[in-house]
Amino acid sequence: MTKTLGLIHTSATLVEVFARLCGEHLPGVETFNIVDDSLIKNTIAAGRLTPSTARRVSGHIASAEAAGADHILVTCSSIGAAVEAAEPLTGVPVTRVDRPMADRAVALGPRIGVLATLSTTLEPTADLVRRRAQAAGREIGLTARVCEGAFEALMGGDAATHDTRVAGALAELGGEVDVIVLAQASMARVAGTAEAGVPILASPPLAMEYLACAI
Repeated sequence: MTKTLGLIHTSATLVEVFARLCGEHLPGVETFNIVDDSLIKNTIAAGRLTPSTARRVSGHIASAEAAGADHILVTCSSIGAAVEAAEPLTGVPVTRVDRPMADRAVALGPRIGVLATLSTTLEPTADLVRRRAQAAGREIGLTARVCEGAFEALMGGDAATHDTRVAGALAELGGEVDVIVLAQASMARVAGTAEAGVPILASPPLAMEYLACAI
């Protein structure tokens, strides 16, 4: 029986990214997308994930289940807490996109760097890494930084400026840690081209590797 993956995005720019990855890693799995960019816009405006936005995330997850998803992937790290809150209420597995990446980072080294282009994503990702390290029984040191202006450049259509700023921040952070976590799926475009001297982990491909075994 063919399985179906429902993907929930807060940016339309990620639909194509995950469509390509699903084709590579989940060739026999059907997919559909739910996109609501107001989730991230409201989170940025409030400076945090609000209860009302969290309820709407839960609603989208319920809609994906009702639409026939056998597994649900939420591709935005900023709303990760809402994803985890919705998991026990959902009858199918739900994965927040950065969980497999956090587990890989914990396994690679004790000094972990987290780089984000949004402050609203930095703390949720850092918190996830800390909790996954605790669950694995590992002691870690965490260095978290925001790459200012990169997200705004990408949303404004200036991908080159985004990539240049992220690459520069990666090179600087690489001298201080054993592994770097890119806090947002939108940053994955830089992972294969930037040099940091340490492993650079992006959530989309690692989430797909996880789902290839889980679905």
